[in-house]
Amino acid sequence: MQELKYKQVDDGTFCVSGYEGDEPVVEIPAALDGVPVTIVADGVFQGHAEITEVRLPDGITDLGEFVFDGCENLRRLALPAKLERLWGCTFVRCGLEEIQLPDAVRSIPPYCFKDCKSLKRVVGGAGLRSVHAWAFGGCDQLSALDCGPKVQIHPMAFSKRETPAAETANE
Repeated sequence: MQELKYKQVDDGTFCVSGYEGDEPVVEIPAALDGVPVTIVADGVFQGHAEITEVRLPDGITDLGEFVFDGCENLRRLALPAKLERLWGCTFVRCGLEEIQLPDAVRSIPPYCFKDCKSLKRVVGGAGLRSVHAWAFGGCDQLSALDCGPKVQIHPMAFSKRETPAAETANE
């Protein structure tokens, strides 16, 4: 059983806003009633450890925060070519071992892959320009970040920052 929930966004396209289910493979449709699905909202698959594969349509441009948080068995995920934005913590604590970013993604935000214990390789697309602090914190097996020479990698990109609140309290 699986059910995706949707809401229409300001530009008239649809956003996946929720998920209920227990299937290992989830497929998001390209459109609803002919209207494109372009966004996967914050936390949609959060905590769904049973998911092993998510199939995203080509029209997805944004993946929100915590979308795949805790999807520890997620192994297959092909990001669509039109994907432009990843948000903080998009893949936190998920089971991906390798991922290839499409050319339209320009930035890997803070905490994007935090604590992805199985992550071994990330391939940046031609458009990648920056990797922010703490993007790969806790990715103990990460051995390769393949990206072009113009990419600015923050010196703390591979550092683990526990919690922003705890650090603020100590300042």
